[in-house]
Amino acid sequence: QVQLVESGGGLVQTGGSLRLSCAASNPTFSTYAMAWFRRAPGKERAFVARINRSNDSIAYTDSVKGRFTISRDNADNVVYLQMNSLKPEDTAVYFCNYVARGTLYAPAFNSWGQGTQVTVSS
Repeated sequence: QVQLVESGGGLVQTGGSLRLSCAASNPTFSTYAMAWFRRAPGKERAFVARINRSNDSIAYTDSVKGRFTISRDNADNVVYLQMNSLKPEDTAVYFCNYVARGTLYAPAFNSWGQGTQVTVSS
């Protein structure tokens, strides 16, 4: 059973910061790359950031480069997303998932958490 619990979202003003957390229950967490995704109002879920198993390979979608930082703690099975300089266009529900092996950020499982809402006011 894959269980993912996202938290840390909220309402912030433009330029503010939030730190999202994703707690994973799968005991093989440390063997997977992990990724954050987001679904903005009226849009499909989209890739945001990816981190490999050993924290030494990271990728971001262009729109968040220089503002967001992904990290992970394999001891606690948690992946984080530090979001700085937030913009209204970052407003979305944020999700995490395991990354399918051999892919850049394709979700490994069809099971998703409830996500955490991030709202950035202008």
